[in-house]
Amino acid sequence: MKGKTIIIIGSGIAGMATAIRLRSQGHEVTVFESNDYPGGKLTAFSADGYRFDMGPSLFTMPHFVEDLFKVTGKSTEDYFAYKKKDTVCNYFYEDGTKFSASANIESFAEDASNTFNVDKAALLEYLNKSKRKYDLTSSLFLEKSLHKVGTYLSKDTLKAIFQMGSLDISTTLAELNRSVFKDERLVQFYNRFATYNGSSPYKTPGIMSMIPHLEQYFGTYFPKGGMHSITQSLFQLSKDIGVVYQFNKKVEEIVTTNNKVLGINVGGQLVKSDIVVSNSDVVPTYRRLLPKHKSPEKILKQPRSSSALIFYWGINKKFPELDLHNIFFSDDYEIEFDHIFNKRQVCNDPTVYINITSKEEESDAPKGCENWFTMINVPSNIGQDWDTIIAESRKHIVKKLSRLLNEDIQSLIEFESVLDPRLIESKTQSYQGALYGASSNNKYAAFLRHPNFKNSIKNLYFCGGSVHPGGGIPLCLLSGKIVSELIMKKN
Repeated sequence: MKGKTIIIIGSGIAGMATAIRLRSQGHEVTVFESNDYPGGKLTAFSADGYRFDMGPSLFTMPHFVEDLFKVTGKSTEDYFAYKKKDTVCNYFYEDGTKFSASANIESFAEDASNTFNVDKAALLEYLNKSKRKYDLTSSLFLEKSLHKVGTYLSKDTLKAIFQMGSLDISTTLAELNRSVFKDERLVQFYNRFATYNGSSPYKTPGIMSMIPHLEQYFGTYFPKGGMHSITQSLFQLSKDIGVVYQFNKKVEEIVTTNNKVLGINVGGQLVKSDIVVSNSDVVPTYRRLLPKHKSPEKILKQPRSSSALIFYWGINKKFPELDLHNIFFSDDYEIEFDHIFNKRQVCNDPTVYINITSKEEESDAPKGCENWFTMINVPSNIGQDWDTIIAESRKHIVKKLSRLLNEDIQSLIEFESVLDPRLIESKTQSYQGALYGASSNNKYAAFLRHPNFKNSIKNLYFCGGSVHPGGGIPLCLLSGKIVSELIMKKN
């Protein structure tokens, strides 16, 4: 195969993964990035002796990262190191319950049985069903294009179709969890997995109960150097194999002629290319970069996933009872999600996610201190009064954590930075600051995501969290794999 000249717009995790795979196929690959750094949401910053991972905070399915080193013939160990966590997460409830979720399935089921009103065998069966759902659907929904006829002409697809009734597509995740578990604390525990793709457990289908399987079966991991080291390692790998990066270069248009890609317009200059891959959010890609082409409005106008409000706090104390990952549940989880996904104000007692990388990396905080990545789920940006929301949310978060940890948290905060949906949108071009593109709040959501290609424009492709197969590090990496395979078959 003769190598093509390929331009990738955006250096998010999917853009870099696509670049690595395409360069490994022998193409000349150049990545254009409007920021002065790679990684998109998967970045970091340092201030006053603290280092913070800014974006994704949980690392699962590391084999998808390792695949990128394998296709280049490079050794993962030369670039990237990580370790498996023994405890997935600590959970704190308002009634005083504390639950540490073991990474070992048997230990997890035993501990959960002792903590919650649940039979161990019933819990293991729930997890087994989660695994079966994943095994039945992963090759169809995650690893191939849903928009190619050949995807449906396989034994895996036929097997999934014949067992459709076992996938719980016609019930919501919350309804499914309530039918299995009587203890509301455990229902909360499993409902929260809907947030992994920015959806509501009261709307997303029960097939999403496969998400706990990804965490429990494949495990959770911590990369040495923090989550940002994923970006750093892939950036270095891609440069080492010959990918070229152009930073501070804002693409103004994807240029086409006769419905075929010609290149891109940057700074008023045409940069020609055989193929263009957009790692930019699909909405601004059409609205800004493809103004002369008809937009798929039904796809672009789908409701967005949730966003995030994150307080990066430097805490002048160490908390031995906290782990790397911690979740503080609210009393009324359902009210919280109702507020979030109906686009009203966040509720007065939000569920709080705290990630503390200094538990693993001492250099991430001054001695005797911790760096807290403190996040709550919020709606995407549709013009809310975010300054008021931030102030009210901060007040309630500090009050909640002070109550549950029996400590005056406000007095311990010696550094603070805030990331809200407006900034997420401006920094990463994610439409409305949504973290996962469109939400997955109906059973047809997977089919409504934008394809990884466009039939009406030859040699134009799409990768990243706003297109198939979805958001989050594993799915973004898979989108790069799908695009590279489509290009390889086409050329």
